[in-house]
Amino acid sequence: MANVLKHLPELEGMELGYIQGILKNMDDEQAGLFAQVYRARRKDSQMVLILALLGFFGFAGLHRFVLGQIGLGILYFFTIGLCWIGTIVDLVNYKSLAYEYNIKIAHETLSMMSSTNSSDTDQNTAPSHEA
Repeated sequence: MANVLKHLPELEGMELGYIQGILKNMDDEQAGLFAQVYRARRKDSQMVLILALLGFFGFAGLHRFVLGQIGLGILYFFTIGLCWIGTIVDLVNYKSLAYEYNIKIAHETLSMMSSTNSSDTDQNTAPSHEA
């Protein structure tokens, strides 16, 4: 069982508990690989907050673009954050927006690791046709 605080000490709150559940069946090597990929792709909730705050200065929707919600980002940009109401709601919910995105990234990282492991296993078990 890998220790999440050893591999991802920057996590906190619900994200820490969720990632601990993912890492509990991994050894240290697998957890280290997961942590490298996950850390590179996850978004910090403070960054989402700062980008949402920029919505009040004419750059509404930047946080939605960063979170991969391109359609909402375009909608926020052209409607000035839905007349600032959407931006205000997102300022209140910035932690849950970042959490939902990071959970999606954790699952994508897990599926990427499992597909890599299965292709490695297939290459190791494939019969050799060299004579």
